[in-house]
Amino acid sequence: MKSLVKIKLTVLVLVGLFCQFSLVADEMLYPFAEKGKYGYINKSGKVVVTAQYEYADKFYEGLAVVKQGGKRGFIDATGKMVIQPQYDQKVDGYFSEGLACVKTGSKYSYIDKTGKTVIEPKCEHAYKFSEGMARVQIGLKFAYIDKTGNLVIKPEYEGGWDFREGLARVKKGGKWGFIDKTGKVIIDFKYDETFEFSEGLANVRVGDDKTGKWGYIDKTGKEVIEPQFDRAWTFSDGLACIRVGDYKTGKFGYIDKTGKVIINPVFSGAYFFNDGLACVSTSPLVNGSLKDAKWQFVDKTGKLVITRGADFFADFNKGLAYVSYGGIMNYIDKTGKVVWTAAQ
Repeated sequence: MKSLVKIKLTVLVLVGLFCQFSLVADEMLYPFAEKGKYGYINKSGKVVVTAQYEYADKFYEGLAVVKQGGKRGFIDATGKMVIQPQYDQKVDGYFSEGLACVKTGSKYSYIDKTGKTVIEPKCEHAYKFSEGMARVQIGLKFAYIDKTGNLVIKPEYEGGWDFREGLARVKKGGKWGFIDKTGKVIIDFKYDETFEFSEGLANVRVGDDKTGKWGYIDKTGKEVIEPQFDRAWTFSDGLACIRVGDYKTGKFGYIDKTGKVIINPVFSGAYFFNDGLACVSTSPLVNGSLKDAKWQFVDKTGKLVITRGADFFADFNKGLAYVSYGGIMNYIDKTGKVVWTAAQ
C-alpha cells in the first residue's frame, strides 16, 4: 500500500513538473536592457532571465538569439543556452519555419533547433525562410531555395523579398512585380516601388520617389485603391498608414481596405497598428525630423488612449510595448500602466 502511495506521489510530482515546464516554455517573454546587459521579463514584468547578455532578441518558435563574447547563440525560455554562441551578426538570424539562417565570417548556413547545419547555400547573402522558401543573393542577383537547399527560382532579379501570402516581390529591368513559388510572373514588372502583400493587399508606387503616388493592388494585380497618396504602408490590423504631403511637411493618417480615410492625416509621425493600437506623434516637424518628439498611442477610431509621451516610437507586441520615458526604458501594458522599469 505504501509503495502504491509513493508511486502516486511520484506521478503527481512528475506531472506537476511537466506542467510547470510547459507553462514556462509557452510563456511570452520580452527582452529588456539594464545597465548595459540584456535579459527577459514575462508579461507581468517579472524578471525570468536575468540581465546577462550583450544583446537579446525576441523569442521566435521557442528560441531567442542572444550575444555573448561577441558571438550569437540561442537560448530557450528558461534561459538555457541550447545552441552555443558561435555566429556573427545577422539581422534576421532568428528561427523561422524550424530553421535559422546564421552567419560565420562571410559564410551563410541554415541550422535546425539542435544547432545542426542542414543547408549550406553558395551565395553572397542569405535570408530567413518564409512560406517554405528563402531568398539568397548570388552575385548581384536574387534567387530562391527550398528547405532541401535546392535552387527553385534562378538568380535573375535585381531585387527580391520574402514570400508573403503566396507571392514575392521582385525587381527586373528597374521595375517591380510579383512571382509565385514556381517563379511564374503573376503581376507584371510595372511598378516603381512595392511592398509585400499583407491582409490581401500590396502597396505600390507609380512614378518617382518625389512625385509618384501610392495605391494598393490585390493578388491578381487588380487596382483596389487607386494611386493617390504621397506615401503608403502595408495593412496591419485592418488599417494602413498613409501620408499626405511630402516627407518634410506631410501628415499621417490611416485608411481601411476600401481606401476610406478612417483616421484623418493630422499626425507628424505614425506607425503600424499592432494589438489594436498605433504609435503616433503630433510634435512639430523641422526639415522632415520631429523636434522634441513625443510618441503616444491611438486606437482604431483615432482616440488617444495612452497620452504619456515616449521618447521614441514603439510597437505593442502581444500586450506590451517597450518605451522610453525621460531616457529610462519601461514596458507598459495597453492601458499605459508601467509593468517594468529599468534599474538606474
